[in-house]
Amino acid sequence: MNIHLPRADVTERTLAIVGELKGLEGPLIPILHEIQDEFGYVPEESLPVIARELNLSRAEVYGVVTFYHDFREHPAGRHVLKLCRAEACQSMGGDRLAERAKALLGIDFHETTPDGAVTLQPVYCLGLCSCSPSAMLDGEVHARLDETVLEALVAEARR
Repeated sequence: MNIHLPRADVTERTLAIVGELKGLEGPLIPILHEIQDEFGYVPEESLPVIARELNLSRAEVYGVVTFYHDFREHPAGRHVLKLCRAEACQSMGGDRLAERAKALLGIDFHETTPDGAVTLQPVYCLGLCSCSPSAMLDGEVHARLDETVLEALVAEARR
């Protein structure tokens, strides 16, 4: 993942990714995932290239990027902490834990700590409703979260 590529390199790499995947049925989401894997986010410079190559409007591409919570418009921190905000998790203390995470990290949702260590993201279901509240740190799910477990996750991410 290289987030400091010149604009021409972003365009060139985006064209290569689109070229590899545009033959798929419904290629937009796989292309966006591959671009995010490559750059760590979906660069703004990629949107018009994708739109042109798939014969879509920029608005359509941008709408998909902003609709799905897994796509980022800016580089994430070295670690991504996702807190479930769905009803089951909220009813089991998720709001209190979200506020605690924000306080521990000194940031709000969709922000990254100044040292670039952690990005905090809300998600709207991790599929662990019977074990709520839940979180995901770097792709690993954690269920039955409490303040002690949350503080350990934040400490791990801050390392």
